[in-house]
Order: sequence, then C-alpha cells, then structure tokens
Amino acid sequence: MIRITQLKLSIRHTEEELVGAIAKALKLPPQRIIDYTIHKKSIDARKNEIKYIYTIDTTVSMKQKDTEDAIVKQCHNENVTIAKIEHYHFVPSGEQKLKIRPVIVGTGPAGLFTAYLLAKNGYQPLVLERGYEVRKRVEAVEHFWNTNELNPECNVQFGEGGAGTFSDGKLNTLVKDANNRYRLVMETFVQFGAPSDILYLNKPHIGTDQLRNVVENMRHEIIRLGGEVRFGAALTDLAIENNRLTAIEISHKEVIPCEQLVTAIGHSARDTFEMLERRGLHLTAKAFAIGLRIEHSQSMISKSQYGEDYIHLPAADYKLTHQTSSGRGVYSFCMCPGGFVVNASSESGRIAVNGMSNYNRDEKNANSAIVVTVQPGDFGATDPLSGIAFQRKLEQAAYQAGRGLVPVQLFGDLLSNRDSVTLGKVTPNVKGEYRLTNLNECLPPEIMDSVKEGILAFDRKIKGFGSEEAVLAGVESRTSSPVRIVRDDSFEANIHGIYPCGEGAGYAGGITSAAIDGIKVFEAIAQKYSPL
Repeated sequence: MIRITQLKLSIRHTEEELVGAIAKALKLPPQRIIDYTIHKKSIDARKNEIKYIYTIDTTVSMKQKDTEDAIVKQCHNENVTIAKIEHYHFVPSGEQKLKIRPVIVGTGPAGLFTAYLLAKNGYQPLVLERGYEVRKRVEAVEHFWNTNELNPECNVQFGEGGAGTFSDGKLNTLVKDANNRYRLVMETFVQFGAPSDILYLNKPHIGTDQLRNVVENMRHEIIRLGGEVRFGAALTDLAIENNRLTAIEISHKEVIPCEQLVTAIGHSARDTFEMLERRGLHLTAKAFAIGLRIEHSQSMISKSQYGEDYIHLPAADYKLTHQTSSGRGVYSFCMCPGGFVVNASSESGRIAVNGMSNYNRDEKNANSAIVVTVQPGDFGATDPLSGIAFQRKLEQAAYQAGRGLVPVQLFGDLLSNRDSVTLGKVTPNVKGEYRLTNLNECLPPEIMDSVKEGILAFDRKIKGFGSEEAVLAGVESRTSSPVRIVRDDSFEANIHGIYPCGEGAGYAGGITSAAIDGIKVFEAIAQKYSPL
C-alpha cells in the first residue's frame, strides 16, 4: 500500500477531486486508483484559504513489471512513501498459574480495557462497578438533572463507562505510541460501535451519545468471553496478610477471595481512597487544576477560528494558554464544541461542573474549563488526601453560592464582583438547574485572579472570548485525580497483588490515556500469570 501525506484540498471538495489529487500525486491516471483509505484528516486554518489536509493510503492497479516501490520512486515526491501498517501485538507469557480470577474495580476506560484484554486471553475476570449499567445510569443522571435529587452511588462520576461517559468523548492524547496501544484503543472503540472516523481525524471524539453504546457492547463481549460484570458493587475493604492481598469486601456485606486486584476507580472515588490509605497503601498528593467553565455561542467561536467558511465545517474548538503576571499558567481544558455544561456532582452539599457534547456537536454553545494548576503546596498538603479536602471546600462554596444549584455568572459581573441578575446574549446550556449569583467566593483569590486575567488574554486571540456577556459556571474541580496510588515497575502497589490503574490512580489524564494504562496493566498481569 502507498501512503501520500500533505494532500491539500478545498473544504468543499468532492470524492472525485480527492481521487484526482491522489492520482496526480502518484503521476498515474485516476483509473488506476483501485481503493484508498484515509489515514489522517485535519483542517489547516492558518491561511486565508482553509484547507483539509489528508494522509491517504491507496492501492493501485499494477501493469507488467510494476511494483509499489517503482511507483513511489518515479513520483520524485517526498510525500509519497510505502505505508507501514503496524498493529498492537502482545503474547501473554506468565508462568505462575492463577488460583483465583482477577478482579477489576471500575468500568471507566482503564478498567474496561484491562478487563476486555484479560477476558480475550482467557483470564475470566470479575468486574465490579459501584454504579448502574449505562442505560439505568443515564436514567439516574437525567433524574438528577431534572429534580436535583442526587444518587451518591450512580451519577456523572460513578457508573458504567466512568466519568467519560458524560463528556465530549475526546480521544486525542499526548501519550507516545511505540507499541501501538493507541491504535488498539481506537480500533477497539470502532469494533464496538464508535464512528470509524476516529481512526483518522486529527482530533477524534466519540460523543457521549455514541460512547454509551460502546461501553455497553464491550461489557457484553467481556461476558461472552467468560468474564463477569457486577453493578451496585463498591469496593469497601481489603483483607491483607503478610503484605499481600487475600480478599476484598464488596458493599460492606460480601467478602470474596482475591489475589490480583486492579483498582481503576476513577478520580472521584474519594471514599475508596480513604479506605485504601487506612489499609496501608502508599498514596501521595499530586497536582491537579481548578477553575470555572465558560460558555460562548458556538457560531462566534467557529467564525473566529474559520471565518465565513465556518458554516461548511464542523464546530470549531480551541486550545488556549497564558502565563499570568503572577507566574501561574492558565489554560483551556476539556473544550466541548456544540455542547452542554453539566452538573457533575457526586456528593451531597457540593457542586462540581464538567462539559459534555454529543457526537454531532450541534448544540448552540461552546464551552470549556478555564483552569489553573494547583500544586500540593497551594492547598497546604499535610497528608495524601489533602487535595480531596481542598476540592470539597471549593465544591461546598459553589453549592452555597448557587443555593444548591449550579452557580452561574456573566463575565462582566465577575470582573466587577457583583451578582448577576440577568443574562445577555448567551443563554446557559446547562444540564441541571442553575442560579445566577456571584462566583468570586468559589475559588481562592490568586486562582480567581488568574482565571480572569487568562480570559482577558484569550480575548486577544479569539475576539469576543472576554465578552462581558460570556457565561461562567463553577466549579471545575475534577480535572484529574488529586491523589496518586504509588506503584512499582511491575505496576503493583506496595501491597502485593494490587494494581493501581488509570486516571483515578494518577497515571492518566483522559479517556485514551486511561485506556492505554489499562492495556499496560493487563500486560503486567499477563507477563506474570497464566489463566486459570
């Protein structure tokens, strides 16, 4: 197969024009193009004329004595090469036979991929999830958004699919992929129902509506392969002998033998972190980020990014950073084009928000978090769980500011430190009830000042970003885990048999990196143990 990179076409090109461009790059007539697949597709908006940029893998018909190498050579084009198609490959090599099936706690991407690969290789895992299966979970979350009645065991943070199930479903990552784990993640998502364009888009996303189907289909396959999945099953205690795990307690009422436990618990399992610390696991406080979520009209963002051509393109996103006068970095996080701000709370008396988009990203507003990194020293870390206490303090302040509802304020009012009483041109697109108020008491002054300065700086990059009528909601406190469960080079914690995994354990920062970490933990187990 021949690969062509840097193939630039108009954003309104036809398939015939794409085939013609492929043929031209190869110096062949279009009739010789048998087939092609898109390996990568991105938008180049840096110049006056916006273009799509493709990397294409193509198959051509061969004449006598033709070879792909010869065709590539006669092109005299550095953008035309032989495609190197690589796939994930791993063979379990463990020699110690398992006595008891491995247990995975959590069905976010980390837990799902660990469980799926263990099941696929004959390990018959038991998967535990404290929340509900995804369809019942959606009902519970919708009930919360409509009535403000929170289920602390099943919400935006807890339940099948993890926190990412109610998100934009972004799949881009900065993780290096020398072992093709990222490709495995993407191919697996497509296998279980994700749109095939995630295999080639420069900034792929599934969308919360599509992601729900994917996680449900993965669960069915885990069960078909010999695994078991139990919902309403929280990890509540550990039994340890001679520094080795021997059993676990489920929901304070059932004890089962367990010698290999994968803790893929997510970044909001605060009670589980407390239990793990009591049982002697080595935990440390880590940096995370806090801030507010901002909404603008999607048309304003798209027009700013693409000009008048925005109507012919997908909803635009952005990624913004700024170094403040105090030396802090402020940046946009988890940008959701055409999406919702959601009440993502998981504890009574506290409010946390997040962003969510469906696959089509066709809602009226764009939103993203504007956050500032906080180090353990910023929240006076005295123990590994200090970051959790800090999050709770901010979320309680948000609850009080909104009197139990999501607190919302116009940016102009935030700058003037006055309550918002009316809306402007931007109507909040919030899942859950909200209340106009004053957000200034929700964050420490040094953090709030950084958020304000950052928004004003971002206005110089995207005109209208710092509009007085932009809408802010608070607080964004669950950007990543405030805790790391320390593990060694074999991926085990200081108590043998426990494998910290994913974002909650402090080793990932999003859907894809969490899934990749789940693959790594599967490999660590499979390199040591053979199936039952």
